[in-house]
Amino acid sequence: MALAAQGFAAPRPSARPDLRHLRRVLAQIGLLQIDSVNVLVRSHYLPLFSRLGPYATTLLESASWGPARKRELFEYWGHAASLMPIKLHPLLRWRMDETQQSGRDHARIAKLERRRPRFVNSVLQEVRDRGPISARELSNAGPRRGPWWGWSDGKLAMEWLFDTGRVTTAHRRGFERVYDLPDRVLPAHILSAPTPSREDAQRSLLSTASRALGVATEKDLCDYFRVALIPGRGRIRELVDEGELLPLAVEGWAQPAFVHRDASSPRKIDACALLTPFDSLVWERARTERLFGFRYRIEIYTPSAKRTHGYYVLPFLLGDRLVARVDLKADRIAGTLQLLAAHAEPGANIPRVARALTRELNDLASWLGLERVAVTRRGNLAAKLKSAPVAP
Repeated sequence: MALAAQGFAAPRPSARPDLRHLRRVLAQIGLLQIDSVNVLVRSHYLPLFSRLGPYATTLLESASWGPARKRELFEYWGHAASLMPIKLHPLLRWRMDETQQSGRDHARIAKLERRRPRFVNSVLQEVRDRGPISARELSNAGPRRGPWWGWSDGKLAMEWLFDTGRVTTAHRRGFERVYDLPDRVLPAHILSAPTPSREDAQRSLLSTASRALGVATEKDLCDYFRVALIPGRGRIRELVDEGELLPLAVEGWAQPAFVHRDASSPRKIDACALLTPFDSLVWERARTERLFGFRYRIEIYTPSAKRTHGYYVLPFLLGDRLVARVDLKADRIAGTLQLLAAHAEPGANIPRVARALTRELNDLASWLGLERVAVTRRGNLAAKLKSAPVAP
């Protein structure tokens, strides 16, 4: 049920995927998480590859950052920073309003306003006058205050305006966000759509999460769009009372679970996919372990000597099980997909996993425009994989 809800029941398209396929996947999973790590490929591109196979990345870029009248997706805080179908915009306005009162970065903005009164309003006016514009292009942004989150005053103000819905992403320049006013970026019919109450919006988001998860606990449902657990429980009870969610018990789960009344339960799943660490199937690590018996932790911030499986490790889905994990890196200068480690899960059929993984690595390398796969023999699966040029 979980895999069907996440789009893995249908076979990959036999022809080149188009906008209809993108819409189908987004209708199923609800959002794509954005992440800055680019050791392989930006994370928001990979879930579509996992479900559709090789596709033109311009398809996603056009849907996300194309002309306003054709825009299918928008950026905001869904499950962390996310790309979401444009129809969800009204359902996130309560979050924009609450952020204005006491949300993310509120304390830093208050401190900035004390130090530079009316600065945030001057940034908004500059966006009006000059947009689309990046934070570093502001006329008086100020210096960065350190690496990572050591933002300049201009970047902090821009992100606050973004969080509160007064600006949005016009497009990206590389990975740099370029901002503009919503009425110059988003379709007019979306901006004019009624704003639902906080309670109605949360019910809709939790219903969408239920459709996307297949089977889930209260915490799983609330985590999907980051609805706080206490109000989320109330909305879940209301959805149960309305008959939209059905409560059930899952063997081995300590907490009660829920399924959407329209959930699909196929007799068989025959998937084959590499998953980004930020794929919606596995981003909630405790649920991943409950479903698959697969303990998964991202080790990017772990010192290299203490890593168990590698820096950027992707789970490998075969059939209806997570059967392996591979540490991958795209060496774009050398034109090589580097497989730095490959570990099969206990009980996996290693020859079968190796055959399927070899095909998937070949397709991934070709999709990324790389010429060969290079295998480093680390892990119990690596010996069965071979370095080879990518098949045309």
